Amino acid sequence: MDRFHEMQVFLAVAEEAGFAAAARRLNTSPPSVTRAIAAMEQRIGTQLLARTTRSLHLTEAGQGYLEDCRRILAELDEAEEAAAGSYSIPCGHLTVTAPVLFGELYVAPALGAFLDRFPLVTINALLVDRVVNLHDEGVDVAVRIGHLHEPGQQAIKVGEVRRVVCASPGYLDQYGRPEHPSQLREAKIATTSASQRVNEWTFVEHGQPLTVPIEPRLVVTANNAAINLARQGWGVTRVLSYQVAAAVAAGELEVVLEGFEPPPLPIQVVFQKSARVPAKVHSFVDFLSARLGQDAALNRRG
Repeated sequence: MDRFHEMQVFLAVAEEAGFAAAARRLNTSPPSVTRAIAAMEQRIGTQLLARTTRSLHLTEAGQGYLEDCRRILAELDEAEEAAAGSYSIPCGHLTVTAPVLFGELYVAPALGAFLDRFPLVTINALLVDRVVNLHDEGVDVAVRIGHLHEPGQQAIKVGEVRRVVCASPGYLDQYGRPEHPSQLREAKIATTSASQRVNEWTFVEHGQPLTVPIEPRLVVTANNAAINLARQGWGVTRVLSYQVAAAVAAGELEVVLEGFEPPPLPIQVVFQKSARVPAKVHSFVDFLSARLGQDAALNRRG
């Protein structure tokens, strides 16, 4: 077994946290994966993975070797792509990440259109509500909401979103439309545990931050659940404007307290800076940036 293949096996075991899962990912058998790791450790002369009957984790030496494997394999892929002409023709595998709901509403619909235009490209879309490390997780392009990019990355702003408080018109007719954030203390509130501040919401009044304690009667794990409760007239929620744009346009939800909203958050398409950006990356960045930049829900206040 050549060393590059051993590195690929080791990388799969480390990322999947198990031999069986790594074997499935590599379309091989668990014993072959076990033999590859044993041979690698014997040749190097140190233990890379600590195994018990219930768990598997990297040793200190394994942590360092993992980073070296990622770098070496990435450089190998880059060399092969360059030789294949991928810096001039969009081709090969592209990994993209975005927040779950934003990805479902705005990114996923763009993927099919991009693939139709560039038939030599395949895409893996990682839709998760966490900040994915582009380098460590092998991601080519990320859509980020907020000022979330690191040195060495290029970010293109394609729109912005507001943090909006909303409820159904029926609920507001029954309980009244709040004219100041302090009145939210009397409201029935549904919020999500994904929020960094479950028990307080921050606004702006006369140019200064205004923090209002809230007592949510219901905390859910998904924004859609809170939004649906608000649509059904149960109470008030606070989400990002793109998440309720369709419901607001349809008259199912009404935004309140607009005059107290904090500054909007930028939507950015982020990718690694490089002297040579593969054609698949810059083509996708251009395609997605143009598409999102034309979406009224992401580029128009109100």
